Amino acid sequence: MKAEEVRGLTADQLKDKLADLKKEQFNLRFQKATGQLEKSSRVNEVRKDIARVKTIARQAAEAKKA
Repeated sequence: MKAEEVRGLTADQLKDKLADLKKEQFNLRFQKATGQLEKSSRVNEVRKDIARVKTIARQAAEAKKA
């Protein structure tokens, strides 16, 4: 997921996307613990996507206040 894609989302869509990513992160951690994880690189991708969504949501909230 690219930052440009995330910036095009509304606040509600950002919240939904964040919730989906957190669920995926939980499932990946569960797969890792049980030894069923196939793509270990996906863990880092999801973590960075979560950070990207949170950053852009925070920037949008600050821009709204100003």
